[in-house]
Amino acid sequence: MAKANLIVLYVDDPLASVAFYRKLLDKEPLVSFPTFSSFELQDGFVLGLWAQSTVTPPPSKTGNRSELAFMVEDEEAVRAHYEKWKDAGLPIAQEWTKMDFGPTFVALDPDGHRLRVCLFDE
Repeated sequence: MAKANLIVLYVDDPLASVAFYRKLLDKEPLVSFPTFSSFELQDGFVLGLWAQSTVTPPPSKTGNRSELAFMVEDEEAVRAHYEKWKDAGLPIAQEWTKMDFGPTFVALDPDGHRLRVCLFDE
């Protein structure tokens, strides 16, 4: 049975995206090629960054219709990530707030992909 363990984001500038995620995740990529790089996140889950101009078949639509979520253990951790990412200059699309599912905020990567931090619900 196939294991779902990779999410791929299409990016305009792979080198800029690798630099961004290297700093954000505080780790080196698993692989790095001119048009594709990837980072291991947790438990074998991998984030891929693929040069949009080389994606085959080409994506049919553009825009942000998904989020990469970083789930943390408590409200203090959500706030700490918010302050760290804001201080690092990440664009904040949704300021720190409380929603039905708890405290959260949304930042953006260089291509405008949404990066949400929220609580881990065990």
